Amino acid sequence: MATLQSIRNHGTILLVVVGVAMLAFILGDFLNSGSSFFNKSRENVAEIAGHQVHYTEYEAAKEQLQEVYKIETGSSDINEDLTIQLRNQAWQMMLMNYTLREQAEKIGMDVTADELSDLCIGANPHQLIQQRRAFYDETGNFNRSALVNFLNSLAQEPTSPEQVESLNQAKNYWMYWEKAVNLTYLQEKYTDLLSKMITANKLDAKYAFDSRNTTVDVQYVQQPYYAVADSLVTVTESDLKKLYNENKNQYKQTPNRSIEYVSFPIIPSAEDYADVEKLLKSIENDFRTKEDVAAIVNSNSDILYDGRDYSIETIPAEYKDFAFNKKTKKGDCTELSFANDTYSIARVMDCGYTKSDSVKLVLVANGENTEDVELGWFKASDLQKNIAEPAFNSKKGATFTVANGMGEQTFKIVDKSQATPKVKLAILSRKVTASSKTYGTLYNQAKQFIVANSNADSLHQAALAQGLSATPVYALNENSDKINDLKNSRPIVRWAFEAKDGQVSDVFECGDQFVVAALTEVNDSEYRSMESVRAELVIAATNNKKADYIANQLNDITTLEEAATLLGAEVKTAESISLSSYRLGAAGVEPAVIGAALAMEANTLSTPVKGNNGVYMLTIGEKKVAEGVLNADQEISNLNMRTSYTIPYQAVTLIEEKAEVVDNRARFQ
Repeated sequence: MATLQSIRNHGTILLVVVGVAMLAFILGDFLNSGSSFFNKSRENVAEIAGHQVHYTEYEAAKEQLQEVYKIETGSSDINEDLTIQLRNQAWQMMLMNYTLREQAEKIGMDVTADELSDLCIGANPHQLIQQRRAFYDETGNFNRSALVNFLNSLAQEPTSPEQVESLNQAKNYWMYWEKAVNLTYLQEKYTDLLSKMITANKLDAKYAFDSRNTTVDVQYVQQPYYAVADSLVTVTESDLKKLYNENKNQYKQTPNRSIEYVSFPIIPSAEDYADVEKLLKSIENDFRTKEDVAAIVNSNSDILYDGRDYSIETIPAEYKDFAFNKKTKKGDCTELSFANDTYSIARVMDCGYTKSDSVKLVLVANGENTEDVELGWFKASDLQKNIAEPAFNSKKGATFTVANGMGEQTFKIVDKSQATPKVKLAILSRKVTASSKTYGTLYNQAKQFIVANSNADSLHQAALAQGLSATPVYALNENSDKINDLKNSRPIVRWAFEAKDGQVSDVFECGDQFVVAALTEVNDSEYRSMESVRAELVIAATNNKKADYIANQLNDITTLEEAATLLGAEVKTAESISLSSYRLGAAGVEPAVIGAALAMEANTLSTPVKGNNGVYMLTIGEKKVAEGVLNADQEISNLNMRTSYTIPYQAVTLIEEKAEVVDNRARFQ
């Protein structure tokens, strides 16, 4: 299917484009139908707003998102980091689906079939549809004809297994975006309703106008906390306990674990380097002289030979000067070299010819295609081989027909880029890696380290003594996907929540290193312990005591000048302070002090005011009102617009926070 191929060739990265729509995952009726497939497992990965999320449902969500990503990007390479990203987004989509729909159902809100039809295929489709590059024209704008052609193609009757697979991919792709539009529009309707419930009035307008346009000049004297010696105040244990209990909600936490791990790099030995060098030297002569270079390279090299055409822009940098030297001819070879742990040698298989780097194609109307479809520009790597070969080997204006899963399709070459010099280069390259023998030796070293160090304290001391890196990791969440930059480290997280305090793990293989971990702290409390936040409590309690100490000194002060003299400070001025200000001149961020200043009467002296950075005495001048006339209607419109921007995010966040969610994902990943 040409349109599906266009999706692959032109797709943008899904996670960047869709924004709110990434919350729009709906598993659909087939997941709720009670089919035998989805009843095989009754294990719950979560409970969201009363909905039991089974493991199979969660897996289906992840796989669905991965397939859409592959189609949109044209890439099937999903590494560990991307897997984690997609998995977390699948969870967020599922969370949003069930929590939002629960709230919408309570007020009888839904997206009707007519609304959905208009949003997907109407005269002005939803932005999620218009953003799909599969439906763009050559100018980069949405083309409804391309959308119609795509939808028409979904009605075709498949006549082969290949057609069935291709058609199912296209149908599932469209189903995803149809469902995405459904949920995104439901969210828009719901948050729009909330926005209209919070409407500004004339009093709000006047307050906003006055707050923005009324300013004062504030004169102040500041005594910073650091200017008072710690020895002048006494902080007791009861002070710390009182402060901790007053601010306990700030220290809420989920159950967590702290570990320390030691790494053993899996690196090649001197013998491994010698073996690779010996191998390449043994086949070097055949590589230089024999005709069947592809067989030699593809049997021994990390870089396979596929006969590709290299331009000066695409050739590996280290071979640019060699391959595009005017003196270089077919059959010439570089010397065997070593760099970046890699032995390599290159041979010119062909040179002295030119080719275009890209072609512009049109899908010619035939069969179900009622009109020509402009597909855009393609590089050879963008196209399937059976399309790329005739497209790049035929002249501009030529047409060619290929057979694929959807039958025969005819393409026209409407343009080609300027032809540039090309070479074919065979590269015999082998990176030195740890052999199985070296791997076993390093693994045994890690095992011996465990035997000699059976608890966390011993592991730490041994690591220091042996010059090994002992890395602490604090407050691991049960659902943490990885640890620092360690590859495939999710098993260590699972182990940490199963192990006993002080226990040392077995050997984990994390990418290019073996890792041994020790569990250093188990924390299942709802709140961080007072001991863990003691340092910040001491600072806050000390500043509170210093604030009282400074305030007592200032009790009998009647002027700023007296306060300045007493404190050895100077009178400073912060100009044009309003309710929208967050900094008090050079004093820094002081919202409480600004609030106190604006509540004062002009030419009066404040009582001591406690701020973030010290204690202040204040006076203000006459309040100044900027020129201008209140336009209540415009002000109300601005306030309502601001609400419409903030409500969607706030609503989504609050819905998720208030929903009853039991998260058991850690059991399954």
